[in-house]
Amino acid sequence: MKLYLVRHGDALPEELDPERPLSEPGQKEIDRLAEILVQRGLSVGTILHSGKTRAAQTAERLAAKLLPAKGVLASDNLAPLDPVRPMADRITAMTDDTMIVGHLPFLGKLVSLLVAGKEDANAVNFKSGGLVCLKREGNRNWTIDWTV
Repeated sequence: MKLYLVRHGDALPEELDPERPLSEPGQKEIDRLAEILVQRGLSVGTILHSGKTRAAQTAERLAAKLLPAKGVLASDNLAPLDPVRPMADRITAMTDDTMIVGHLPFLGKLVSLLVAGKEDANAVNFKSGGLVCLKREGNRNWTIDWTV
């Protein structure tokens, strides 16, 4: 199984819009990411996102190109400061390649927990619009396969 973790694209500051939608540069960076993923032949069953506007917009822009078989869904346990263990447990039960669009510090902690076994391992440094592909070996062993 592969798990694709995406940090949302650049968003407007809260002072300009409290909903923090994607900025124009953020939209462009996600569109570029989508093109890269299409060129790689990436396929996912589902794209999950936190429900926050910037994550939902990122997920929808990616879905427009990747066409996930089971669609795009808002999910609990993906907010920036949520504990990562509930989502890590949920991921362990997944069998389909899945994409999760979220935020920092959550995504960094999730990767660290899955790969290194502890949230504070600082296993990866996410940039806005960045992606980390994790590959599961066996039942619970995750490795970083590639990044964008």
